[in-house]
Amino acid sequence: MISPSENPKDFWTGLIYIFFGASSMLIARDYGMGTAIKMGPAYFPTILGGLLALIGAISVIRSFIVPGTPVGAFAFKGLILVCVSILLFGLIVRGAGLAVALPLLIIMSAVASVKFRWRPTLIMAAGLTIFCVLVFL
Repeated sequence: MISPSENPKDFWTGLIYIFFGASSMLIARDYGMGTAIKMGPAYFPTILGGLLALIGAISVIRSFIVPGTPVGAFAFKGLILVCVSILLFGLIVRGAGLAVALPLLIIMSAVASVKFRWRPTLIMAAGLTIFCVLVFL
């Protein structure tokens, strides 16, 4: 049996999944569950939270059995760019519109990746923006 330090990615991913799954089930318990035919407001978050916690438990167990790669350096640049792009989208979408805010969000978020390339990013931004404008406006 391998210690979780042999596969820390699966170990920590599993713990995070368990935390969010248990949190959603804990929050949902204040609402009515309902039945499978007539679902209450707690039904969906409870089922999804349980599935997420189950996947997390499988990931934690897997971390003791299957060797893996170590956790890499934390990407602060990516985290900051994605958070700023989401914040900026929320601030400008009403004033500038979806056609301006969405490509800005996509491009800023793509720049956060270490695999960033301009051409696929611009194609994706244009395609998603056209699709969203046609669907939502």
